[in-house]
Amino acid sequence: MALNILIVDDSPVMRSFIRKAITLTGLDVGDCYEAGNGEDALRSLAGQWVDLILTDINMPEMNGEELIARLEADDLLRSIPVIVVSTDATQGRVERLMTMGARGYVTKPFLPETLRDEVEKVLGIAHA
Repeated sequence: MALNILIVDDSPVMRSFIRKAITLTGLDVGDCYEAGNGEDALRSLAGQWVDLILTDINMPEMNGEELIARLEADDLLRSIPVIVVSTDATQGRVERLMTMGARGYVTKPFLPETLRDEVEKVLGIAHA
């Protein structure tokens, strides 16, 4: 089953890089949607369902932490797994985001294999 993924990052270059990395993982990827911040992500989710959200933390308007809180507050959206993809790897921040509802964490910069391994772990997919 192809995964539909929402990539949330304020950098168009980073969104493109993550999209490219996810296609290099060998995972069965369907549609990849993009959003520049949490507000854009919520608007996008109103129009299409995704199987996974990959989000940055530090973004304008609505950051990744706020996005996770909003997703967790919604009975339907909380079922979508969220993996944080960020340069902020401080232990306290990682722990707080995981406590808030994030299901995985990847630190930038990363290798496509690292992203694949985290996606497989979060989604319970056996490595092919």
